[in-house]
Amino acid sequence: MAGNTFGEVFRVTTWGESHGTGIGAVIDGCPAGIVVDPRDIEREMERRRPGKGGASSPRKEPDKVEILSGVFTPEGEKFPRTTGTPISLVIYNKDAHSKSYDHLKDIFRPGHGDITYRAKYGIRDHRGGGRASARETAARVAAGAIAAQLLKRNGIEVVAYTAALGGVHITTRDLSLIHTNNYFAPDAEAADLMDKRVQEVRKQGDTLGGIVEIRAACPAGLGEPVFDKLEAELAHALMSIGAVKGVEVGAGFQVADMLGSENNDAIGVDGFLGNNAGGILAGISNGEELVMRVAVKPIPSIGREQKTVNLANEEVMIKVGGRHDISAIPRVIPVCEAMVRLTLADHLLRQQICQCTTEA
Repeated sequence: MAGNTFGEVFRVTTWGESHGTGIGAVIDGCPAGIVVDPRDIEREMERRRPGKGGASSPRKEPDKVEILSGVFTPEGEKFPRTTGTPISLVIYNKDAHSKSYDHLKDIFRPGHGDITYRAKYGIRDHRGGGRASARETAARVAAGAIAAQLLKRNGIEVVAYTAALGGVHITTRDLSLIHTNNYFAPDAEAADLMDKRVQEVRKQGDTLGGIVEIRAACPAGLGEPVFDKLEAELAHALMSIGAVKGVEVGAGFQVADMLGSENNDAIGVDGFLGNNAGGILAGISNGEELVMRVAVKPIPSIGREQKTVNLANEEVMIKVGGRHDISAIPRVIPVCEAMVRLTLADHLLRQQICQCTTEA
């Protein structure tokens, strides 16, 4: 298996490279009859596209999504509906400057997949990052926007925001502020400090990492009890994002310092009295809010000199430069949301199949 497909029932295959003709996704298993509002897709793509946000690169891509198949607009209706057949999405690359990478074609960039792609495939697409590029995530966001329509019909909402950037952590959590600043931070004061930190590091020719927190309203009963535990599937989804190096669910690593009496979420007549579990028990959602955090690494393309080797295994110095983000945050935020949506859409349909089988 090449690992380009995600999901069991709601299946998404992405294709394309950062400097190819375009990128896209094919969604199979989406139920028929779901309304697809193109404005919802455009809204999600706008949040992720290059050139947006204070930490973003100068690359300008319109990221216009074309739906090639799998939808139909019934007579008298304003928006198309899914037909139950594969949905094909394409996003054409408009601002790829491949020649900017010519001087790097024989050099392995530190922190990039150049050296591992060469080891695996014996060939290297030196036009940017190829399939390892963050450009691929645009296809995920487009597919996640379709999944969001399915989830909305079942009362499931997903939201993500910046919890930390460059060592600056939020101290308050007002979700109404997320879309009022460039960093999708729920803390206005922290957003200002994040911006100052970004400008400081930009002048140094360096990059920043951070933390994204994702929350989802989710009904009880999603997930499988053994290998396909809901938190395992969510971790798989989120760790498949190139910039993500760690995932926490609920209290996360804090549980290592807790007593059982502190970690257990007591239960009252009206439900759980805490949420250290992050909305999941025994691999199955318990009806509480799902809470996840991901650690996002600094962008590896930096303007400072680094030591590396070339194809002849000779030591050389490299300064990547080019049109790169200072941080994957905030553009990674809609990608995190998309991967959680794809996971929940898949498990929602798996659960519906399970219930139908039981009833039969």
